[in-house]
Amino acid sequence: MPKLLPLLSNPSHAGGRSALTCRFRCGDACFQEVPNTSGNEYVGDVIAGALSRRSVMRAAAVVTVAASAGTALALGDAQVAEAHGRPKPAPKPDGARGLRFQPVAPNTADQVTVPAGYQQNVVIRWGEPILRGAPAFDPEKQTAKAQAGQFGYNNDFLSLLPLPGEHHRQVLVANHEYTDEVLMFRGYDPENPTREQVEIAWAAHGLGVVVVQEEHRSGKLTAVTRHRLNRRLTATSVFEATGPAAGSALLKTSADPSGRRILGTLNNCSGGTTPWGTTLHGEENFNQYFANASSATDKRYGIGTGATERKWERFDRRFDLKQEPNEANRFGWVVELDPYDPESTPRKRTALGRFKHEAAQPRMTADGRPVVYMGDDERFDYFYKFVSSKRMKKGSSRAAHAHNLTLLDEGTLYVAKLTGDSPAAEIDGSGKLPADGEFDGSGVWIPLATAGPGGAVSHVPGMTAEEVYVFTRLAGDKVGATKMDRPEDIEPSPRTGRVYVALTNNTNRGKGTNPGADEANPRNLNKHGQILELAEHWDDPASDGFAWRLFLVAGDPNDPATYFAGFPKEKVSPISCPDNVAFDPHGNLWISTDGNQLGSHDGLFGVATHGERRGELKQFLTVPTGAETCGPIVQDRRVLVAVQHPGEIDGASVEKPASVWPDGPGKIVRPAVVSVWRADGRDIGV
Repeated sequence: MPKLLPLLSNPSHAGGRSALTCRFRCGDACFQEVPNTSGNEYVGDVIAGALSRRSVMRAAAVVTVAASAGTALALGDAQVAEAHGRPKPAPKPDGARGLRFQPVAPNTADQVTVPAGYQQNVVIRWGEPILRGAPAFDPEKQTAKAQAGQFGYNNDFLSLLPLPGEHHRQVLVANHEYTDEVLMFRGYDPENPTREQVEIAWAAHGLGVVVVQEEHRSGKLTAVTRHRLNRRLTATSVFEATGPAAGSALLKTSADPSGRRILGTLNNCSGGTTPWGTTLHGEENFNQYFANASSATDKRYGIGTGATERKWERFDRRFDLKQEPNEANRFGWVVELDPYDPESTPRKRTALGRFKHEAAQPRMTADGRPVVYMGDDERFDYFYKFVSSKRMKKGSSRAAHAHNLTLLDEGTLYVAKLTGDSPAAEIDGSGKLPADGEFDGSGVWIPLATAGPGGAVSHVPGMTAEEVYVFTRLAGDKVGATKMDRPEDIEPSPRTGRVYVALTNNTNRGKGTNPGADEANPRNLNKHGQILELAEHWDDPASDGFAWRLFLVAGDPNDPATYFAGFPKEKVSPISCPDNVAFDPHGNLWISTDGNQLGSHDGLFGVATHGERRGELKQFLTVPTGAETCGPIVQDRRVLVAVQHPGEIDGASVEKPASVWPDGPGKIVRPAVVSVWRADGRDIGV
């Protein structure tokens, strides 16, 4: 077996992120006071003692199954490897169906590295024009008007939808989470941004819809510019608040006395795709955009008391909470978008609660009601679900479509409480197993509020329904929800119904006065994160109870505290900081990482969730220097990833780039979407 490539050092900040990432994506959240000061249990403590003793001791040393560093394409527009003559057949390694590829070895190459026998292309980059009248991208002459018609910055969540009637075309929907001005503007002065720079940043945030053309004999995708469905939604576009908090006094501002008409969407991280053909987009670290907070509720959401990093409050009073104290309450929601109707107004669904939404992925009950699972991406915060009281109507009629656009306005919002089955004295945060050697427990969904056609009812003593929806974190505090290690993406398996929760990391766990180990989250000072697997009672997503167990504890497989669902650890790839997750057609879970603490660049991994190879984990790709892997989509013949914030390394700037991806030296670094496929045209991993 080939020797594992050495793990090289990588500049890091908190949890493996650069200081630039912490500044521009989450407003240095890791360096602020922990917003959750409640006494609720901390989930990271549960999993540490949940490992099977025999599984942990199975291997004394790790030799990763990475057979090669994979292949990477040359930089520039010719990112597709054109085969000269007949393509060389890809190797046929062993593995679970869908995971039969040679794993990519950990590396620090400034490129997208994919397995041997696979090819790739850049589908679309930041700044490429997608609307009629939008000019070609010129970073030296960029304007807000131009950016509003171009693909936005820092693509995160991706959804790929069918386009009936247009052969070999699909609709790509992307989140544009945040802007990194020092990598966008030459000579950027963070203390004195110009109005033009701020307005360009507003236009680079939000959502993007762009039709893509498939190449029939490969997985290559290219953007179709100026298609009638192409759309950009920005920080100044009109959104509508719907559901129980719409029109609340807590959402009213001087510019919007109705409390229903909201300008913009901010920090859209991951999301979901509904069975009725819409997409869901989670507003995550919205707190960083608002200045001069003073209330206790603002503090619970991590909003600062002084100026912001971007200084937007200098150019629009709504970002100054001294002047508009309710403006921040209009962000932190799940947005629903109809990508097939470019004239529609996106809706902020208040029945799903307000917090730092990482994602929102539905699963249907047996009687046709959607259940949406959601994580609040903050240290020591919670994960939730919403159970609709309305059934989806099948078919493509106008009446069915209109009805389905109301499904997320009525139902019950819940928060999770997890309980382990071992004595607390046996959980010390070191990874030492409890006496029973078990790695499971039980949980309950605690109802917070129910919205119906006649109004909403709170289930939280001392809080009105409107307060529960607008200040959902405080509601979770009051009912004793379990504190988690940054719950990010939550994905139900379309095959088994089991729900997988990505918990990225929490280096503050057990540190100082912060909560230490209980029996639901893994390790103290948790650098690498873990993934929980939940099974709802009777396999009913509307159930109020569930069982949970450890599926994966991330880190170096040579570390006894790591666990891969019982699979031999000498046969897996090392993984750190799981973030977004998705399922492939074979039922394998694919995991993208953010902030790898093992010295390699972030990447995308596939892991079997069932059968004799359950827990077999292989790395499929790595991303360039400073980048994060986002938005994975795994289809039969292609894998899509969003390469977010390439070059985001401490000290980097337009003048001193840390990466030359994707267009090579002398070109500005640009976030982009990448498609990967097998060179021989066959399905991924079979």
